[in-house]
Amino acid sequence: MRFFVCSLLVILTVIFPFTSLVKSAPPTSDIEQYLINAQFQQGEKALVAKLQQNESNDNTRLGLGVVQLMGATQRLMQSLYRYGLQQNGITQFFPILRLPVPENPKPQPVTYKDARNILQDLLNDLTQVKNTLEPIKDNQVKLSLRLGLTRMDFNADGKLEENETFWKTFSLLTGIQATEKAAQNFAITFDAGDVIWLKGYCNLLSAMTQVVLAYDESKAFDSTAHLIFAKPQTPYQFLTNGTGAFVFGNTDISDIVALIHLINFPVAEPERLTAAMQHLKTVTALSRQSWNLILAETDNDREWLPNPRQKGVIPNAAVSQEMIDSWLKFLNEADASLAGKKLIPFWRKAEVRGINLNKVFTQPREFDLVLWVQGTAVAPYLEFGKQTDTGTWQRLLQAFRGQFFQFAAWFN
Repeated sequence: MRFFVCSLLVILTVIFPFTSLVKSAPPTSDIEQYLINAQFQQGEKALVAKLQQNESNDNTRLGLGVVQLMGATQRLMQSLYRYGLQQNGITQFFPILRLPVPENPKPQPVTYKDARNILQDLLNDLTQVKNTLEPIKDNQVKLSLRLGLTRMDFNADGKLEENETFWKTFSLLTGIQATEKAAQNFAITFDAGDVIWLKGYCNLLSAMTQVVLAYDESKAFDSTAHLIFAKPQTPYQFLTNGTGAFVFGNTDISDIVALIHLINFPVAEPERLTAAMQHLKTVTALSRQSWNLILAETDNDREWLPNPRQKGVIPNAAVSQEMIDSWLKFLNEADASLAGKKLIPFWRKAEVRGINLNKVFTQPREFDLVLWVQGTAVAPYLEFGKQTDTGTWQRLLQAFRGQFFQFAAWFN
């Protein structure tokens, strides 16, 4: 998953050096203290009680959503630690597995059901955050936080170690040397546009999680889970006892081939794909709302997502009107594709038909990665019709100076 913390780290890594973030720090808030001390449950309880006294306090509601989100991140880290997540070239391909989970000397055995439960718990947590943020209506809502000081008990031992901080996580994940001083001085003031942005991110991550849970990956788990977890419970326990005849580094090449071969997943819960598509449609709608609010802003206060007249907290990452206009056109193309009104161009040159993305979600078939790349698995979704404008993509690349995908993770 491109979870909020991982996404934020990716954005920071690609767009600017963390060491350059030196801003005037805001006063420490009670919400920030819950983050600094990893008191997510206590913070949630206290903020819920505060909201019960004043349900119209949207600043408190936003703080509650952030505390819940960081608590969800800690739960995810602790689950991966419990089952002995492996740090290797395979796990680096999956954003959710790139989190710098410390090595567990005594990992618990993990089953396929346990692995699915990790994702279901994440989905439940994201739903809770969305439900918390949904009632926010105040366009003047504001909350300044130094997120880099957030701490998490990664290994669930009840202690906060030196490396269990957001800024340390940044250093471990990216290789860029962040400093505590930079984290202490770097603040973001989240406002109404950022609330909508965060809701959009929760929907995006929910969509990705629903897609994974929609399919039955049990065969792939049985044969390749040892690449990800220390003690997977599968019929092939001999796989965890060392490599075979085709060793490359610490990995057996045959395991990688098996993983690719077994990305052939039957549909298990098709309704999850319909839910995923709805989440994606919500993402595009929320993105428009977010930019409408951001464009209307007249202040200039530690902006996470600035409009062209504002200065953001991210150095050397100015937002131009051309970029925003191009992004909004991209959202139009995305909506048309999700609705099946426009088709996705097919990559086999001899075929003039396009792919109906709507039917990929609403009429799902087993997902075979190799056959999708080759093209034959796409055949049921090919249709004649108007295709998405390739010029939109070309203009996007131009407007974002060739860094569209990096900025897209930020723009949402």
